Amino acid sequence: MPCLPFQFGLGGVHMLADAKTRSICAENPDGSKGAGAQVSPTPGEGPAGWLGQGWKVKPCITVKAGETVTLADIQTPGIIQHIWITVDPKAYRDCILRMYWDGDDTPSVEVPLGDFFCCGHNLRTKVNSMPIAVNPSGGFNSYWPMPFKQGAKITVENQRWEDIGGFFYQITYAETTVFDEAAHFHAQWRKSMGTRECPEHVLLDGIKGKGQYVGTYLAWTQLSDGWWGEGEIKFFIDGDDEFPTICGTGTEDYFGGAWGFGDTFSTPFLGYPLWQREEGKVPKHGLYRWHIMDPIRFDEDLKVTIQELGWWPNGKFQPLTDDICSTAYWYQTLPHAPFPELPAARDRWTR
Repeated sequence: MPCLPFQFGLGGVHMLADAKTRSICAENPDGSKGAGAQVSPTPGEGPAGWLGQGWKVKPCITVKAGETVTLADIQTPGIIQHIWITVDPKAYRDCILRMYWDGDDTPSVEVPLGDFFCCGHNLRTKVNSMPIAVNPSGGFNSYWPMPFKQGAKITVENQRWEDIGGFFYQITYAETTVFDEAAHFHAQWRKSMGTRECPEHVLLDGIKGKGQYVGTYLAWTQLSDGWWGEGEIKFFIDGDDEFPTICGTGTEDYFGGAWGFGDTFSTPFLGYPLWQREEGKVPKHGLYRWHIMDPIRFDEDLKVTIQELGWWPNGKFQPLTDDICSTAYWYQTLPHAPFPELPAARDRWTR
């Protein structure tokens, strides 16, 4: 029988495959067959104290201050198909989600928890897209296929000064043979503030290998009055130097909108789900674009940037000094180039 197809939609759901479904959560921390719901409560104590073993005894964990917890440690080939997490928003920027594939010592995913799920600014945001869905109240869902040929490890680090309780998670995967052509999933987070001299945010730089770029999420904090989205996104591919191969026409254009947006939206492949306009606070914007139907392929290297431009009163472009946090998503061969060092928790905060 064929190995498990990994694709979006219903196209392959009817096909038989030599695969075993496994799911990891606090009730079954290693996902073993027949090993769920084994924790016994102290008789009479806790919500399950009157019901006993098997009745929702340990649905979540506490991640202590400064602690790194391994959520999943898989030692077989397979594909992660779904990740669900929910936790208090105070964890969104202060907890770091990391993923390691096939015994690699360096993470292929290193992103603040909320930003990975399109919830930057420590704000719960409803997202209705194909690979990422965030549902009331703060239910994080990822459907990005994440193949691995030997094993996988997923961790979360609490860099906050206090313990974070009520951390719920479920990681569902298939034990299956993985195609040789399957690339490894990657995601990287960056933060910068533009300058008048160089109003540009770098999403990725120094990416080496063969792969395809599949997604962008921006948590944009606007620090100037007026329109902020006139800048172009640029993809420098396979040796491009001064000029890119792919150049957008404006920020709202890249995210599928037009003429300054005017309203929020959330669709399967692109969206502008957050436009915070509270009196007394700086405007905050959340935007995503998934290159699922139009992956940007590279054979050797990749760099991605986006400009920060508004308008001067005389009709000239105004260089902006906004605060931008980005999460870039892509697939590529291993090994990957080293990621830049992640800023400390206090340097990731946005107000």
